[in-house]
Amino acid sequence: MLDHMIQARHHSPMLIFKIFRAQEWADLQTNGKTQGAPIDVADGYVHFSTAEQAQETADKHFAGQDGLFLLAVQAEPLGDDLKWEVSRNDALFPHLYRDLKLSDVAWAKPLPLVAGKHQFPEGLK
Repeated sequence: MLDHMIQARHHSPMLIFKIFRAQEWADLQTNGKTQGAPIDVADGYVHFSTAEQAQETADKHFAGQDGLFLLAVQAEPLGDDLKWEVSRNDALFPHLYRDLKLSDVAWAKPLPLVAGKHQFPEGLK
């Protein structure tokens, strides 16, 4: 299997993204770690998206939901706990096979809902 992290080793670190509801983000800040959202707990790993996948993830799983937060995490420091696995549309998605720690989060920003569409931070893609 190809090393999908090669792309993260040039220029700037590769960021992967997690969408959390406000309470899930608050719980991570309070507890310092989380198993993720209910879907993550059920599946046994924390679902992430790449910058290119994030909008479709928001549209598919968070349509019409306000009060969301977008968390950015550097992929490379997650090491072997991060697996790239085939998912939606046969694309590789990053899955974290351990708790997400608050210290893993590079930044978190509100993901506002404007005219029915989530507005991602400028320059994300």
